[in-house]
Amino acid sequence: MNRYLVLQKIVQLGSFSKAAEAMGYTQSAASQMIASLEGELSIPLLNRSRAGVSLTIEGAKLYPYFERMIYAYMAAQEAAQEIRGLDTGVVRMGPLASISAHWMPGLLREFKAQYPGVEFVIHQGDYTSIQEWIKTGAVDFGFVNPAAVSGVETVVLKQGSMLAVLPEGHPLSRFDAVPLELLASEPFILLEEGHYYEPLEAFDAIGVKPNVKYTIHDDYAIMTMVEAGLGVSILAELILRRTNYRLVLRPTEPPIARTIAVGYKDKASLPMASRKFIEHLQSKVDTLP
Repeated sequence: MNRYLVLQKIVQLGSFSKAAEAMGYTQSAASQMIASLEGELSIPLLNRSRAGVSLTIEGAKLYPYFERMIYAYMAAQEAAQEIRGLDTGVVRMGPLASISAHWMPGLLREFKAQYPGVEFVIHQGDYTSIQEWIKTGAVDFGFVNPAAVSGVETVVLKQGSMLAVLPEGHPLSRFDAVPLELLASEPFILLEEGHYYEPLEAFDAIGVKPNVKYTIHDDYAIMTMVEAGLGVSILAELILRRTNYRLVLRPTEPPIARTIAVGYKDKASLPMASRKFIEHLQSKVDTLP
């Protein structure tokens, strides 16, 4: 199994030397382990070049199976740890950007104080990717809108507002709450959230389509572009906290809400470390922004 774990680390870091250092091996040992695995499978798994290391076409086809093997192995290890007690373990989660920025630091600090031996693997994504990661076992749980997922168990945590984001001096900033039909006629910068996006649902509900000029998978890049006067947007109030951008923020009319839930395949099969972290999260949810 160590060979698969080394392969996973090489893919994550794009380097034999960095992976070997992270796992406590020499680079020669890591290379020998990969060579052994490639020899056993009779398939080259990695491309090696000056630009770094990447999966071959064949390796990319096999890699999801390797990840599932690793996940099953780690789950078995954590089940054994559960019997012994939560001295160690790994929490694999898929948060949204706003959750990573404004919920995770405090939650992780408090949890690590209680369980210092637990490690975290965090894959930040959108509703589509997080749902897929939950289903394939790449993460134990993720943060989603229940309306955006299927085939996943969800527990609602909190509901937050979404706000119109305007450059300073924009004509629509005169409104206390910006009408969506007026916002739709402006050059709109769309946050790519996968197959579901609350503002698009809100536009559709009143029978209008936004004038989308840009689609971007990064909230902070959108703030920069709005600040530069390239358009307007709608973002979660949570991601807009503690920013230094020169922006005008307004509620919309009708208002747009975002429901955040924790989602997983099956609570009973969650590793103990992840179950404990979810319990910690739920105990702190009233204090979270």
